[in-house]
Amino acid sequence: MTEKPDWVASIKGLLIDLDGTLYVGDRLIDGASEAVKHLKDAGHPLRFTTNTTTRSLASLYNKLTKLGLPVEESEVFGVIRAAVAYLHSKEEPRCHLLVSDGPKVDFAEFPQDDRNPEIVVIGDVGKTWDYQLMHRLFEMVMNGAEIVALHKGKYWETEQGLRVDMGAFIAGLEYVTDKTATVIGKPSETFFRLALDDLGLPADQVAVVGDDLASDIGGAQRVGMHGILVRTGKYRESYVTGSPIQPDLMLDSAADLVKIF
Repeated sequence: MTEKPDWVASIKGLLIDLDGTLYVGDRLIDGASEAVKHLKDAGHPLRFTTNTTTRSLASLYNKLTKLGLPVEESEVFGVIRAAVAYLHSKEEPRCHLLVSDGPKVDFAEFPQDDRNPEIVVIGDVGKTWDYQLMHRLFEMVMNGAEIVALHKGKYWETEQGLRVDMGAFIAGLEYVTDKTATVIGKPSETFFRLALDDLGLPADQVAVVGDDLASDIGGAQRVGMHGILVRTGKYRESYVTGSPIQPDLMLDSAADLVKIF
């Protein structure tokens, strides 16, 4: 039996990471669906968080339902949803969208400008990255465009192992322009505070569950939430032992949430 920490009694709601925590690729983690149902039956409000930038909000929700996860569309709080909220705060800026085709529908309300935009919105574009693309973005930013990075992840877990993520390209663009990107996704405080607002709970009553020590646990702790690290997805023991970030609780998988809540 996993030992239950005293702070668990104060937790009312949870922010649960998706890829690596509830599933990897198209494979559901054993017991994940049952754990989500258990939490809902216990009356805990939930939000399901992700830095995924390659799917529209509707496409992501469809994936979750096909995997058999008992999730409502309004409970999915991904980086695309957070980015749209951020752009609304900018009063319809002219945007250059460097995102895959799927999420473009979610940004359709904002004016598009591929020559002299006010904001460059950057998501995961996979193998599209090359010198010409980086130089084009460099010119836009040097002409005054703000860099809005949907996230700045280092790597993610696939069914084939770890893969380099788009954070490497964001860091390169920041270096050559001497500009700092506005990062929307985890582990930014912006993302977690928007998620807390959506959940309607204060930080000290919310726990984050995830497989990424920096993005999930570190981000959660910086805004006053507790962080629960699962040993699935991108989890590597060596990263935990060598990091100044320490989770408040570690579980073998999301299935073990039924033992805690």
